[in-house]
Amino acid sequence: MSAKIKILFCSSEVVPFAKTGGLADVAGTLPLALEELGVETRIVMPHYAAIDSERFKLKRLDNQTSVAKLGKKVRVYFIENADYFNRSGLYQDKGVDYADNLPRFAYYCVQTLELIKRIKFKPDVIHCNDWQTALIPIYLKTRYNHDPFYKKIKTVFTIHNLGYQGLCPKEQFPATGLNPDLFTVDGVEFYGKVNLLKGGLLFADKITTVSPTYAKEIQTPEFGCGLEGVLQKRRHDTSGILNGIDYQEWDPAKNESLVKNYSIDDPGSKYANKLDLQKISGLKQNIDVPLLGMITRLADQKGLDIFCEAIDKICQLPLQFILLGTGDQKYHSLFEKVKKKYKNTSINLKFDAVLAYKIYAGSDMFLMPSYYEPCGLGQLISLKFGTIPVVRKTGGLADTVTDYNVSGGAPGNGFVFTEYKSQKLFKAVKTALDVYADKKAWRDLVAVAMNCNFAWAESAKKYVELYKSLPIEK
Repeated sequence: MSAKIKILFCSSEVVPFAKTGGLADVAGTLPLALEELGVETRIVMPHYAAIDSERFKLKRLDNQTSVAKLGKKVRVYFIENADYFNRSGLYQDKGVDYADNLPRFAYYCVQTLELIKRIKFKPDVIHCNDWQTALIPIYLKTRYNHDPFYKKIKTVFTIHNLGYQGLCPKEQFPATGLNPDLFTVDGVEFYGKVNLLKGGLLFADKITTVSPTYAKEIQTPEFGCGLEGVLQKRRHDTSGILNGIDYQEWDPAKNESLVKNYSIDDPGSKYANKLDLQKISGLKQNIDVPLLGMITRLADQKGLDIFCEAIDKICQLPLQFILLGTGDQKYHSLFEKVKKKYKNTSINLKFDAVLAYKIYAGSDMFLMPSYYEPCGLGQLISLKFGTIPVVRKTGGLADTVTDYNVSGGAPGNGFVFTEYKSQKLFKAVKTALDVYADKKAWRDLVAVAMNCNFAWAESAKKYVELYKSLPIEK
């Protein structure tokens, strides 16, 4: 391998260009951290209708591709196709997957591989992310394996959420351009359908997930989503590397949306943000009343089922509760009733980036009772903001939040429950309130939280080590 590693980072969404979830945050920040470590990194993504070419200063590369810059010199290439990508959504319309997602992303994968040959950029490793990029490892070992340009390129495939697998009707398999022999149980066939993610897991040289605990969980029937057998076979090639966050965006000392900035050296100014949040949310202004925040997708995966079982008991505690999020209609209906029933709640069934910043800064506690959580960014952000996470021990939450030890010993940075039961969730909230009542103990806990560091630097080093572990030949 040359002194300078070359990485092609493939993702269907990248901040700040296009985003539906945490994948975009990773794809827009990890390459910048790799750049800081001396890795030559380039990114390829589809060119969606929502991408503002003027704002991001896109330049025409050829009749199929545009290019822009991210950070100091990370080049981002945009694969164009008006029929496939000039739509209002990235993957769905009004919550329903586009029927042609397979040919859309097969096109993206083929054009990505064709692009790097046209521009004469031969990466050591192509780092693929989620099902939208899963055909790339397959193509490299089938359609392109006789071309000397591609022959020695290795692949890393990262699972951001195993629940999303790119399942498509078997009738669409020919759109992949793959040999029919690959539509078998040992290939991309999955209960009579095409499973793109499965193909990526079978053909990639290395597999990663976004936290060490999640890497182990997905090898079990409970969290394997039907692919635990494949992952068990690839267990020696699978590892978990924790996601980082961008502290340029998530820093209470710099965030322009806050009524008053604060830091570990001036944590008291956090309470100006609490009063501001209470005011704009219609809650009674009182810095002594504990304020429990929650920013989430309203879905069972996020623990909403057990939370709603406990909601009446929680709202009857001496606290205030604020929710921001959208999702399943059943939860919209339930929270509308909570809003009418309890005056100590603020229910915001929408997406609002500014309000999210204010909730992270103004809340005392941040609730994440997830059934599973590959990594989670909310707990990492809340720690930086001195807002103490109350979480279930799963996935990335287990790797980043340690339980506050009320009997003494090593200091934790939050409150953790293990069993997926509403009673255990309620008990964790109650314990947090008990500690909150001890002002000195709470100040010490906030200091521990704000001192946590989950910047990308350490995780980026682990990715570099992974890239270097691949048997790359020049």
